[in-house]
This record gives sequence, C-alpha cells and structure tokens, in this order.
Amino acid sequence: MIRKVKYLVLVMLLTTSLVSAQQFGLSFSYFIPKNGYLSTPISPFSIRGVGVNLTDFISLETGGSLYRMSGLNVKDLPFESKDPLIGPNFTIFVPAELVLMLKAGKVELDLKGGGFFFYSFENKLNYGNFDRAIRDHEDLEVVNSDLKFKSKPGFGYHAGAELTVYVTSQVGVSFETNYLVGQADFPLEGTYTGSDSGGNLSTSEVDYKDAKIDFTGLEFAISLIFDTGGGPSPGKKSKKRRR
Repeated sequence: MIRKVKYLVLVMLLTTSLVSAQQFGLSFSYFIPKNGYLSTPISPFSIRGVGVNLTDFISLETGGSLYRMSGLNVKDLPFESKDPLIGPNFTIFVPAELVLMLKAGKVELDLKGGGFFFYSFENKLNYGNFDRAIRDHEDLEVVNSDLKFKSKPGFGYHAGAELTVYVTSQVGVSFETNYLVGQADFPLEGTYTGSDSGGNLSTSEVDYKDAKIDFTGLEFAISLIFDTGGGPSPGKKSKKRRR
C-alpha cells in the first residue's frame, strides 16, 4: 500500500510541475457512492484542477485524489444489495476533463465533463452485508460465506459544474458538484454455508466472475480560492486545488 501511495504522490508532483497555475485553493470534498457510505479524500494526497487552457474559455484539467472509501457496492451479482459489499479500502482517483469557463464580473461558472481512472486496493469484503444479501436471495435463515476476490483497475465518465464567487479581487469561494459513473471488474469466487428454516445445513460453491465494483455517486466540494491573477479574466490558467 505504501508503495502505491508513493506512486500517486509522484504522479501528482510531476503533473503539478508542468503547470504554472495562477489560482490555488484549499477545499473540503466528499464522495457519496450509490448504496455506499460517505467517504473523504486523504489530505494531502489530493490535488485537483491542474491543467492548461486551450482557448480563453476552454481548458483541459486533471489531477488525482487518494480516497479512503468507507464502503462501495458491487453490481452484476445474481442478487442486489442496498448496502455496501466492500470496504473500507483505499481508492486512487484520476480524472481527465474538458472545462467550459463562463465568466461575468466576480462570478465564474465552469461546466465540466470527461472520463476517469480509479483503482481500489486494500479491499475488504463486508461479510455482514454480503451474508445478508445471499440469505435474502436464497431464502435462508443463516448464511456464512467465504469468498476470494481480485482487484482490477476501473474506468468511468463524469460531469459536473463549479460556481466560483469572488468576495475580493483575489479571494473567492467555490461550490463544485460532479456525478461519477464508473466500474471495475471484481471477480469473486468461494463458498457459502446456509441453514434453512428447518435447520438443515448445506454448502454451495459460487463463481461471481462478472461482479464489478460500482463507482457511481456524487462528489462535491467547497473551496477557498486564492487568485494571484486578480480574479476571473479570459486567458487565465486553470485552478489547482489541494483537498
């Protein structure tokens, strides 16, 4: 795990060194996954909004975050669960997005969209939720499962918007929301032992080869922006956020 964190930090530093940003910010951000638990990035391993302008109003941005995910769900199983089936874990999240910047006076609205890469590691199965989901699906009284999994990288797309209001010529407050839709292969196999209402025990083998981590959810952030360029103006470099 430590080696993977070091790789993430190195990528962030290399990306940041390629950009001379005129805006720096500090933000609080959260991720609310579908059928999962509220999660937050690990500071200082999160730098977002690093990029370059293609025109005065269009830019390309990237960055990276290391999230401590409290719980994520797994889809494409023979059953569904409204509760997270894996977690906690660490998740590396790297977006690449096209940004349309609309500016008027002390207000800037950025419309964003693009794709992202993510990789979850140090995964743990939430056996409590897993056993309950299998129990309900198989109409059993008690279930005890023993499963193995493989973690693989995932991809997805996202869209969102960021509203920045400058309270002075160099200080602004921004509100950002992104909706993410992604998945990663997460094949599972193993066995579970169940007991029916009559107390009869049976053991079954399972092979959930099509299972996927469901990386769908809402990411939002509140940021304080420090602008060395003097507020919103055409031709400005992209923002750089430390979350």
